[in-house]
Amino acid sequence: MTALYDDIGSTYRSSRTADPAIQTTLVERLRLDPRCQYLDVACGTGNYTRALATLGGRWHGVDNSEVMLTNARALDGSVSWHLAGAANLPFESLTFDGAICTLAIHHFPELLGPFREVRRVLRSGSFVLFTGLSEQMEGYWLCHYFPAMMRRSIEAMPTQELIRRSLHAAGFARVEFLPYFVAPDLADIFLYAGKDRPHMYLDPAVRANISSFSRLCSPDELQCGVAALDADLRSGNFASVKAAYSSTCGDYAFFVAQADAQLDAQVQLERKVS
Repeated sequence: MTALYDDIGSTYRSSRTADPAIQTTLVERLRLDPRCQYLDVACGTGNYTRALATLGGRWHGVDNSEVMLTNARALDGSVSWHLAGAANLPFESLTFDGAICTLAIHHFPELLGPFREVRRVLRSGSFVLFTGLSEQMEGYWLCHYFPAMMRRSIEAMPTQELIRRSLHAAGFARVEFLPYFVAPDLADIFLYAGKDRPHMYLDPAVRANISSFSRLCSPDELQCGVAALDADLRSGNFASVKAAYSSTCGDYAFFVAQADAQLDAQVQLERKVS
């Protein structure tokens, strides 16, 4: 997976930018405090890291792609950028007051290891995840035009139950689920950002920075799917295709996992004793 993001890292920020509404939810759920220290896990080029850092706090971004981090460093030297995997965070325990992870956990080989690491380095506050869910992706109209790609994407995406179970097993006390529905003016162009703007998928530059198209879509399926979508948009048939797909549980989701204050106190006591 590192190789994929090394390949697309140089152009990633051309269509990936922090969306204001998503940013607002992250700020609210973190309860961002300028006096505190925060972590962005699998930060990529740091779109959300940098956006949140402008609002306060001391920020650290971690990613396993040097190309992504090189882009991040060039854009913002106030954030501390670290090359590391999510399952082996290079920080002491109880370092941070909150953490985020946006649109990345489907690339983790498994969830429990990274979640335990985030829990280890949190001394308080929230771990806020933004992700898609396999059950939500069944409702994407992209399934009509790119069925094999979407099947592979759905298989790679965790379920709500798996995320909840993994967060609890990692030591988080409470987990809140917040559905997110794609807005027509979404600024961050990830997989289903074109829900109401289907023409964007005709642009190869947009597709190049979406991992499902870059990694999971064969050239034959891509050619056929784009041609079919273009034809349906020209004929007006797209409206009926889109109407056949919907989701009541959101297009994406926020999970807000709270650290256990009693566990924090116990760990701090053990550190003093040792």
